[in-house]
Amino acid sequence: MYFPLEKKNIFYWVRGDIGLKIYFIDEVVPPPKPPPQPPAEEVKPELPSPPPVDSLAPPENEPKPPSEANGNEESAAPPPEPTASADAQKPNEEPPADAKGASNLAPEAAPPTENVAPPPTDNVAPDQMEKRTEVSESEPPQPSEKNEDQTDQPPLIECKQPYPQIGMMATSTPKSPESAPEVSFSKISCPKPIKMTMGRERFTALDPTESMKIEPPSFELVEKMHYLFVRVVKARSLPTNGNPVVKILASSHHVRSKPARKTDNLFVWNQTFAFGHDAPDSSSLLEVTVWDPPANSDKHGHGTFLGWVGFDVTEIPLRDPPDSPLATQWYRLEGAGPHNGDLMLATWVGTQADEAFPEACNINSQAKVYQSPKLWYLRATVLDAQDILPLKASKESSFQVRAQLGLQVSKTKLSVSRNGTLSWNEDLMFVAAEPSNDHLVFTLENRQPKATVTIGVVRIPLTAIERRVDDRPISSTWFSFEDPDKEKRMYKGRVQLRLCFDGGYHVMDEATHVCSDYRPTARQLWKPPIGKVELGIISCKNLTPMKTVISGKGSTDAYCVAKYGSKWVRTRTVFDSLDPKWNEQYTWQVYDPCTVLTIGVFDSWAVHGMEEGSKESTRPDLCIGKVRVRLSTLQISKVYRNKYPLLVLYNSGMKQMGEVEIAIRFARAVPTLDVVHVYSQPLLPLMHHIKPLGMDQQDILRNTTVKIVAAHLSRSEPPLRREVVFYMLDADTHAFSMRKLRVNWFRIANVIAGLIDIARWINDTRLWKNPTSTILVHALFVMLVWFPDLIVPTLAFYVFVIGGWNYRFRARDSLPHFDTQISLVDTVDRDELDEEFDTVPCNRPNEVVRARYDKLRIIGARVQRALGDIATQGERAQALVTWRDPRASGIFVGLCFVVAMILYMVPSKMVAMAFGFYYFRHPLFRNRMPSPALNFFRRLPSLGDRII
Repeated sequence: MYFPLEKKNIFYWVRGDIGLKIYFIDEVVPPPKPPPQPPAEEVKPELPSPPPVDSLAPPENEPKPPSEANGNEESAAPPPEPTASADAQKPNEEPPADAKGASNLAPEAAPPTENVAPPPTDNVAPDQMEKRTEVSESEPPQPSEKNEDQTDQPPLIECKQPYPQIGMMATSTPKSPESAPEVSFSKISCPKPIKMTMGRERFTALDPTESMKIEPPSFELVEKMHYLFVRVVKARSLPTNGNPVVKILASSHHVRSKPARKTDNLFVWNQTFAFGHDAPDSSSLLEVTVWDPPANSDKHGHGTFLGWVGFDVTEIPLRDPPDSPLATQWYRLEGAGPHNGDLMLATWVGTQADEAFPEACNINSQAKVYQSPKLWYLRATVLDAQDILPLKASKESSFQVRAQLGLQVSKTKLSVSRNGTLSWNEDLMFVAAEPSNDHLVFTLENRQPKATVTIGVVRIPLTAIERRVDDRPISSTWFSFEDPDKEKRMYKGRVQLRLCFDGGYHVMDEATHVCSDYRPTARQLWKPPIGKVELGIISCKNLTPMKTVISGKGSTDAYCVAKYGSKWVRTRTVFDSLDPKWNEQYTWQVYDPCTVLTIGVFDSWAVHGMEEGSKESTRPDLCIGKVRVRLSTLQISKVYRNKYPLLVLYNSGMKQMGEVEIAIRFARAVPTLDVVHVYSQPLLPLMHHIKPLGMDQQDILRNTTVKIVAAHLSRSEPPLRREVVFYMLDADTHAFSMRKLRVNWFRIANVIAGLIDIARWINDTRLWKNPTSTILVHALFVMLVWFPDLIVPTLAFYVFVIGGWNYRFRARDSLPHFDTQISLVDTVDRDELDEEFDTVPCNRPNEVVRARYDKLRIIGARVQRALGDIATQGERAQALVTWRDPRASGIFVGLCFVVAMILYMVPSKMVAMAFGFYYFRHPLFRNRMPSPALNFFRRLPSLGDRII
């Protein structure tokens, strides 16, 4: 949790937050060690005072704890009781972690011996195993309530590492010191197998323990989802020479592992499985069985049963990161006769934040993080060429250079050769991904009347091209043209090229108004991040069925994709659910607050493609909707958790596909002044201002970039489909749409509506519709004329008042989303939508195309007339001094001379006062006809009468 730091004084500008993680550890501090006493005079301390360390030494008739027996594993008899001299010889030796935890407890609260297993024996010989078993069986058990039920339990092997954090973090805080020593070690040690017959008897659900209750941290953006994890590592001493498999039954789900890999008498799986565990009593039993499938059986065959082990789910420990992973343990397999083997596994209850969750084998689609390729702008400057001879003898021949990088092709303008020398001096821009082994190919073509003939070819590897991060000059290089026929090696001339990778540009893959990153390609030009944005993708509600499965039922296999900067994230796919839940959280570094985070929801065909064949796998993933969040609209460190409708526009109209619930928070990592300073910096890198790219060139490069990114992400595993990338990046933003044309017109009208309102208010004031307002305006006008220094402060204060007034109506909780009213999706004509979704070239019937063309001609005529009116007014203003109308120009020039003489002799304040009172005069002194100045301007000539 972050707390604000108090400032030293009111004039101290430095401030910040301090992040604290406060938690309680259930630990009892041992008292100082008393002097050793003889065993006969040993006195047991009384609770609640902590016992002395020496009082925990076990008597001769009781078994020793494992912490003291580790050093005497191979001895058959118990070691003698430690003496004071032995303790004095090792004053600096610290007990192990388990011994420390046991030393803090009273003898009554010490763990039973059968609950703590001996140390691991991965490399122990079989005779030593039998010897250890005899030792453990010869020792009398410690008195316990569970001894009667566990007398015939096979010996267990201890976990590789002690794991006390699980139980300690999950145990509730004791209310008094007396309750502190009552910690149960059954929650700390590895889960204990259940002894039962092979008949699948079900236990009644036990009451949930305290370890199963998880309170989500306050800083989490998503809800925790509990999962039961089972990690199967390996087995030993199995009575088989085949490749056994493991079958797990939990939470009404049955999964099967892959065949084991046999190495050094061990059968290795090393697989992790996750099962839904929303409630502690969702399943009372976890069953793990080992089978040896026959060689001739199919994948559904059972084979030979090799043993099983069961666990009570309510007794399985809880793990919540950042706890360390749970150590695996050997378990004796039961129910397969006298030849039982051992199975090494670990099972725990965790959440989706567990590092084992993304790689769980039974999760059909794991959550993945993708990275866009590093993209560069490649600038190829074609200067000139020499020693170029045309194929036919002629006075003039036209040549051009054709450059190609992958699927990108650019051509220079035509150049005419008279003496074998050509000149172009033209820049060609390409987009290149890193790393790349492609070649930049230059082809010299001779344009002839009948066809184009290739003269020579130059191939340049991209690895040999220089890189730069600014506009420093790059030296040019001469390259020799080779014959297009690779078998012939003939000199065809040479060309002078200047090649470089421009790292000072930002390679656009999104539209400028929804861009999520403006950093240049070169990393050395990056500025430090100003914060981070955290996104929690929670769930979707009431999704529309996107497809029909074989049974005829509607189905949706939904997953989410989020994109910010070069980082893409994809949630796991929730199959066959109209209300999927993900509860996944992701984080991005923020370098500019004026950026946009995009979240899209899609329907997957992958599972049906795997089941039905390649035909289904080629179907595109359908888009369900998307949400855009502009980071500049977020308050610092405030969590926004809202539901947004998923809107998709089809050729039949707008349709709501459901709603998605997300939580988002923007946290700054720098002082507030640094965030404010970002607003004064240019949006794009410096190279975009020094050597700007044309609008058409930017569109071409952006379309190429989108294709490169889509091809790169589609090669990932699992792939991010091409249609998904195109939808997230808005690849069709610049496609023609009559609806968008009308939307942009209304946007312009909305922008100038404020100016129009001001003009109407001024007109009403000069017409004295509100005499009180007009009198006040006269007083303000007089004050501003006599005190002109107050004009700018008055305007600034007026804008401040407007902004403060509008602050009351700001959006407090919800974030801006797609507006159907602004988009005109509710009032748009059906034919216009069909035209918007039509492809290029058009594939509609001729009658439909003819009707659309006629409608477009009518709209074009209106635009043509509006442009003509604007041009006419501008040409009339030019005609004032161009003497197209000699009398009008003479009148205007004479009036300008008279006004200049008057302003030289009369003070400017008096002139402004007279003009203001004349403009705001009462309607009784006003003529209804237009003013003489307007009449004079309308009579001026334009060039419209000269157009044919």
